[in-house]
Amino acid sequence: MDDFVFGEIVKTRGLHGCVKALSFLESAKLLEGLKFVCLESASGLKSRHEIKKITSFGKFLFIEFTDISNADLARKLVGSKLLMPRDRLESLPADEYYWHDIIGLEVYAQEGRHLGRIEAIFPTGSNDVYVCRGDHGEILIPATAGVVEQVDVAGKKMIVNLLKGLLP
Repeated sequence: MDDFVFGEIVKTRGLHGCVKALSFLESAKLLEGLKFVCLESASGLKSRHEIKKITSFGKFLFIEFTDISNADLARKLVGSKLLMPRDRLESLPADEYYWHDIIGLEVYAQEGRHLGRIEAIFPTGSNDVYVCRGDHGEILIPATAGVVEQVDVAGKKMIVNLLKGLLP
């Protein structure tokens, strides 16, 4: 199954196994009707858990699982990534991408020089900014049509037009 990360468990809440998670979702709408999630521990171990109750509050989710009944069991989940099936996502128009499709792409200048890899994305008022790390250090790439020339999700690469001042 093709999953994507939509949050991370940051701490426990209460005595009955509830966990608090930081949500990476733009909207809690994707959580509607969600019956289970997969958790991926820091070591890469995956486990599936049925949801008893999930509540969204700002950037946080409060989740109760049917198989986690106390704080000791919940504490073992802290640091785990929350995953859900990719098929729950809506299709996007051409030339629009989900962040999890962009993070990890290898970045190349138009002439073919490898610049690094997209490690993170942060939103600004007008456009997102891709954080590319490589041999040149950190490069902040504006996610605009004038800079991003091509995105090949399947090929795991991005080609950019290096504007003056982008390289450190």
